[in-house]
Amino acid sequence: MKYFVSIGERDLEVELGPDGILVDGEPVSADIAEMDGTDVHSLLLSGRSHRILARRNGSGEWGLYLSGQHFLARVEDDRTRTIRELAGSKEASLGPKALRAPMPGLVVKVEVEEGDEVDVGQGLVIVEAMKMENELKAETAGRISHILVEAGQAVEKDQVLVEFESPEDSEEKESVE
Repeated sequence: MKYFVSIGERDLEVELGPDGILVDGEPVSADIAEMDGTDVHSLLLSGRSHRILARRNGSGEWGLYLSGQHFLARVEDDRTRTIRELAGSKEASLGPKALRAPMPGLVVKVEVEEGDEVDVGQGLVIVEAMKMENELKAETAGRISHILVEAGQAVEKDQVLVEFESPEDSEEKESVE
């Protein structure tokens, strides 16, 4: 089975088959096991062991926590990708997605202000969850339109933390100024 995985700016093609795992056509030695019925998994990758927290955020989206860092992964199988391409994706016209809490937690720090321009991978909010501080980062470059949380505030899973302006909104503001 072939999967297409996007993590930040990186796109990978992962193929799982009877002969093993291929990542971008290269063989990879990997094994993963769920730990005690939780979202925590033990990942053995090329002889190195990693503890990873993996939570499904929605259709094809996963929040991954590894070594205190948060990553958002989008995963599509070959069939889903073909259907999406045939139907035409409207995602690009919707503008940047809001930053949502990947799990319940406590906001430790907000690292940006409304109006700030941010780059891909820039830290936005630090949330403490499960006794770990997780820095939530920008998936795309953009301008912050609204910050909906503050330090010390408890948040629920999928709660919107930061909203971005759509590219059209930014262009309109620049033409008025």
